[in-house]
Amino acid sequence: MRVRSDLTNAGRLVVKVGSSSLIYQSGKPNISMMESLARELSDLNNRGLDVILVTSGAQGVGFNRLGFTRRPKNIPERQAAAAVGQGMLMHIYEKLFAEYGVTVGQILLTKEDFSDRKRFLNARNTLYSLMSLRVIPIINENDTVAVDEIKLGDNDTLAALVGGLVDADVLVLLSDVDGLYSGDPRLMNGAGLIPEVREITGEMERAAGGSGSSVGTGGMMTKLQAAKIAMHSGAVMVLGNASRKDVVRRIMAGEEIGTAFWPLEKLDNKKRWIAYSSSIQGKIFVDDGAARAILDSGKSLLSSGITKVEGSFDLGNTVSVMDPQSREIARGIVNYAARDIEKIMGRHSREIKKILGHQDYTEVIHRNNLVAKL
Repeated sequence: MRVRSDLTNAGRLVVKVGSSSLIYQSGKPNISMMESLARELSDLNNRGLDVILVTSGAQGVGFNRLGFTRRPKNIPERQAAAAVGQGMLMHIYEKLFAEYGVTVGQILLTKEDFSDRKRFLNARNTLYSLMSLRVIPIINENDTVAVDEIKLGDNDTLAALVGGLVDADVLVLLSDVDGLYSGDPRLMNGAGLIPEVREITGEMERAAGGSGSSVGTGGMMTKLQAAKIAMHSGAVMVLGNASRKDVVRRIMAGEEIGTAFWPLEKLDNKKRWIAYSSSIQGKIFVDDGAARAILDSGKSLLSSGITKVEGSFDLGNTVSVMDPQSREIARGIVNYAARDIEKIMGRHSREIKKILGHQDYTEVIHRNNLVAKL
């Protein structure tokens, strides 16, 4: 069983810091916090660790510089704020890290950089190259161009995906809370800190609240989603409070700080990409028998168990597999286009050639390309 002292042997670390930790309520950057973070990460980098920083805060800093008194609702204004704020953040980071002789490099990513396999590998190669040169990559979502269709949603998810992208050993999420609690400590007097999590339960998810900050976009639910990704990527995720002195160094030294989420069975790279990074192009609905075969026996999806198809997708696209109650139970890469699946659904595999005039595959989704809902 893994223990905190194991973290001292880690070789690759991803640290994410939230907007509420980087920006005062006034909208001004928290220079003291940024300086402390730069010092800690520089020291870990000097020690030989590969270090990546995922930072929030660009929009928040930009709002203030542009004179907004509240968060704009329209996308162009938020993107303008991100463009201004990102430059300001990087300028501060570059000066602070340079004080410790460390070079940093900016990388801006969108969902498409993870969902497109070629771009995924290009991003991976770039990050490996920077780390080999002892450069600390500083990553943010590219809010200047991202719209809802290509947004990752929050930097907790981004950090977890980056951790999987580079096979990180440890993911540290720094926020304005001490860790995961049994309930919302702002509302429940008896809510206690949970020091370790080895399985994310439905009770934990129900207890998770929304965003707790006027400058942040995430909440505890996004941190649990990030933990799921990390746990299936073979990484330890630690959720801690950014305001604690030397919090990252102490976490990496094995101190009992925050909440540690321990890895589960690691998915291979392909299945991890299907589960968390690929873009969902449609839905396939299945009957109870097919649902049980996928969930209980790890079987492939055959045409006979399909009841309905939604969306217009092609061979090689990723789709959601839905049970009769319209719950997502799996994701997978299809061997047939939607128009062909509509013709063969409910029919036996041996009938495919007669119906379509060809049969390239027996399975609609092969089990090697199918990931049960995690």
